[in-house]
Amino acid sequence: MLVWTKILRWLGIENRLHIRVYRGFGGVEQMEIYGHVLDWGPLPATRYSRFILFNALSLLRLFLVKARAGATVQMQWEGTVIESVTGKDGFFHLQWIPVVMPAAGIYEVTVSITNVEPGPATSATGVVIIPQRSTFGCVSDIDDTFLVSHTATIFKRLHVLFARNARTRKPFEGVARHYRLLNQTGNPFFYVSSSEWNLYDYILEFSRFNGLPEGAYLLSEIKELHQLLKTGQQKHATKFTRISRILLHYPHMRFVLLGDDTQEDPNIYKALTEHFTSQIIAVYLRNIRSSRYAITKQLADEISAKGIPCCYFRHSEEAIAHSRSNGLIRVSS
Repeated sequence: MLVWTKILRWLGIENRLHIRVYRGFGGVEQMEIYGHVLDWGPLPATRYSRFILFNALSLLRLFLVKARAGATVQMQWEGTVIESVTGKDGFFHLQWIPVVMPAAGIYEVTVSITNVEPGPATSATGVVIIPQRSTFGCVSDIDDTFLVSHTATIFKRLHVLFARNARTRKPFEGVARHYRLLNQTGNPFFYVSSSEWNLYDYILEFSRFNGLPEGAYLLSEIKELHQLLKTGQQKHATKFTRISRILLHYPHMRFVLLGDDTQEDPNIYKALTEHFTSQIIAVYLRNIRSSRYAITKQLADEISAKGIPCCYFRHSEEAIAHSRSNGLIRVSS
């Protein structure tokens, strides 16, 4: 058993019951935060390399997870206890309505597993972000929207995942500048993706390293190693639900949607403009696949016909110019 523990530690795997807490968000009425309880899971990356074998092993260990179902997790907010039980994938989601909504800011909370013996990793701290009142918020996809991922081709996607790491992966040229311009007055960002929670720290590091705005992330169901070939290839149907949650959470805030044409973003965003017409003020779709151009252009035109500006673009400079002309960023920027 000791040898097995040493092997797992060498692989960078935490082989004890532990809890992970991701960034939550709040405002208007409700606050929420979420995370996972795992029996096994990868430790945070401390080294980055350009060697393919090192990067491949680093990627594989992100999927060496074992979820703990039925764990009771608990936190306190101003004396009130909020509790949840993890599902089969170890996921928990804590939601509460404070007596008085705090001012805009970042608030730390501690979440603990309560139906086990306390241990060194059975509690963890996370943050809840309450955005300031702003002109608008931004909801962005990740893969092939700002992170070059080749999601339309599984073997190319796996190649970039295995061969590179969070610091050697590339964003599209100009995309970080566009996002910073959209964020320049404190407009909040929400990143909603079909990528799995396994990649949360990876995506977070990529975003920080490339200067993308801080924000909250809503990813897809965690996967185990035998499901690796299906990474990023499902949960598109739940993306509509996850984005709807954000829009319903901030009924008085208007939103910009940013995505691409590699998977289902055009259809999902069109459906969102039909359900939340008054809340969506612009849609951006990056053109990646020439084979999808005609159908995506038609969807973009249908969105524009509703009076919602829709930019179907190839290069980020086109999107920046569109944002300027529609008053989403300052003309002098």
